[in-house]
Amino acid sequence: MSSSTSIDDPAGRTQPRELHSTVIASQLEAEIVAGELKAGTKLDEKTLTERFGVSRTPIREALHVLVARSLAERVPYRGVVVVDITRDRIEQMFEAMGEIEALCGRIAAERMQTSERIALETLHRRMSEQAKAGDAENYEGANIEFHERIFRGTHNDDLIELANTLRLKLAPFRKSQLRSARRVERSNEEHDEIVNAILDRDPKRTEKALRRHLVSAAREVLSRID
Repeated sequence: MSSSTSIDDPAGRTQPRELHSTVIASQLEAEIVAGELKAGTKLDEKTLTERFGVSRTPIREALHVLVARSLAERVPYRGVVVVDITRDRIEQMFEAMGEIEALCGRIAAERMQTSERIALETLHRRMSEQAKAGDAENYEGANIEFHERIFRGTHNDDLIELANTLRLKLAPFRKSQLRSARRVERSNEEHDEIVNAILDRDPKRTEKALRRHLVSAAREVLSRID
């Protein structure tokens, strides 16, 4: 097959034959989170290279991402298999992320420079327009930037690294909960509380707002799981 030809993904979109590992990982993540790839399913390299029409290198890189995000694991003599993602496991991850984000928010409310606060407020205004327009795709990307700005606002390299590591593990679930227009609108309202608390330099209010935000996100994700 020529690398210049195209294939159709499950949503009916046409994709280029040579896909980047991040695109492949994102597709597999979505299928795992949606339950289309069940626990115990073997993610066979050969089968995946044929499915996506790529060499083994991007497939191996994509599988590495899935393992790093605890969506799959390497099993002796079997290779990479999908893990059993239970409600308890998701709750634990959101609980940990909620506490880390709350801590980051509390510190950022005190340490953020004026320019950082202005940038966060500007981003929030853009996200409000995206939410009103129902632009979930761009809102999702901006949402990542929103939370990362708060992490960086702590000016603590270890906290930033820890927060980003946890966020990567939760990324597929946080992405899935933003597919609902209602949830995007609610998320933006929660961001409004967070931004106002940071602009007011109120650490305790920021901490509480971020913790509530993560609880709300977790509730949305868990509502979609049988």
